[in-house]
Amino acid sequence: MTTLKRSKDQLAQRVAQDMFDGAYVNLGIGMPTLVANHLPDGIEIILQSENGLLGMGPAPPQGEEDFDLINAGKQAVTLLPGGAYFHHADSFAMMRGGHLDICVLGAFQVSVHGDLANWSTGEPHAIPAVGGAMDLALGAKQTWVMMDLLTKQGVSKVVQACTYPLTGIACVKRIYTDLASFECTPDGLVLIDMVDGLTRGELESLLKFKLL
Repeated sequence: MTTLKRSKDQLAQRVAQDMFDGAYVNLGIGMPTLVANHLPDGIEIILQSENGLLGMGPAPPQGEEDFDLINAGKQAVTLLPGGAYFHHADSFAMMRGGHLDICVLGAFQVSVHGDLANWSTGEPHAIPAVGGAMDLALGAKQTWVMMDLLTKQGVSKVVQACTYPLTGIACVKRIYTDLASFECTPDGLVLIDMVDGLTRGELESLLKFKLL
């Protein structure tokens, strides 16, 4: 198999490509925050951060950071004209109340039916980090996952059934990875696209199951 994986920025650009004009979007901690730097021109996407920001912009240029203005991952961000700050409780009310069109989260595992495991591997000494993931996964109208397809050990994170503690059941609509993008359905996993140089058979070999 000879293929060129999507870089983190290319993956962020791929996720941003599917967002629609006027969408209210939450970007989870970690890799999903990169999506803010790749939003399509000509449309308005309003970014929300669970620590109480609405109208968040891209990362500031190096040397111009204001660390009183950070996202939920403690990274310096910018605020676009018309942006707002508000109480943490109001932010969670927005997340839980169905006011977000899309949330983009990282994950340890996602099942073919959209079950999400992203807060703990269940290991005895692992530090659980649920944050607002459960609120986002079930409160947003669409939950998308952005992650590498394989672990460092070469095991697929997209699985037939999650073995890690669940964040939510059947909540993930789409999975975007460095090798391919998928849609989760009640009947199983549908392939949206994959990188050049990778065949469907090779992808299924990595996944250890057949795609619809």
